[in-house]
Amino acid sequence: MVVFAGQGDARRSMALLWRGSEQRTTRTGPGPKPGLSVDLIVDTAVAVADEEGMAALSMRAVGERLGKTAMALYTYVPSKSELVDLMYDRVLVELPTDYDDSDGWRAAVTAWARDMWDFYLRHPWVLQVSQARPVLGPNEYVVLETVVRILRGTGLPASALRRVVGTLFHFVRGIASTAAEARQAAAATGMSDDEWWFTRSPLLEEVAPDFAERFPMLTRMEREGAFRNEDETVPYLEQEARQTFRAGLGIILDGIEAARRAEGAAPAAD
Repeated sequence: MVVFAGQGDARRSMALLWRGSEQRTTRTGPGPKPGLSVDLIVDTAVAVADEEGMAALSMRAVGERLGKTAMALYTYVPSKSELVDLMYDRVLVELPTDYDDSDGWRAAVTAWARDMWDFYLRHPWVLQVSQARPVLGPNEYVVLETVVRILRGTGLPASALRRVVGTLFHFVRGIASTAAEARQAAAATGMSDDEWWFTRSPLLEEVAPDFAERFPMLTRMEREGAFRNEDETVPYLEQEARQTFRAGLGIILDGIEAARRAEGAAPAAD
């Protein structure tokens, strides 16, 4: 399930995302003090998505948790489209904005990537919000500003820095998506990773008796222990994702260092 941001009314959506502190807590206009607020609705919607997934999110579901009708919510948030934008930007506030670079940019980027990984696994529904069209909210810009500030320490020119930032985001998001899906698979299918593999792997010998001859490199990797599960308490695919995350991040950081040397880059001045 992919959800595209920015499908609601552009002006109303942007106004809600960048609303001031007075607008964040109350509804304008005459009448008694309201029992709802934009923040309360957004926080409740996040709780629904965290617990039940994006597919369960609706204005009705949020209203039911608040003891209100869906129509009551529309006074504060025009539609589900604007709500998703607000939810996405809201949870980003959890991410740190200050990283110690006393040990260099590489250590700081590693810490940032790990925080992003943990964030995605706390809120796996965020991974379903497409990056094709950004939300353009304040916290989204804060996250971007944070990683750019770290990577300025590489001394790379702005054009190269832009591509490095994109690579890091896509890498962490992609691997985290696999880990999140691994956690969800057992509940969604009623079958654990071990059950799934034990059911299908032996069938390869039956349906493809010449598997080793057809795929010699994969067979060699298997014999050398490349696919061994080192921690039986963690689902195989999640463990695979974790190991790929660590190894892949190291390769990307090595690549950034190589790009620095090729550019003859020196650390950037503030």
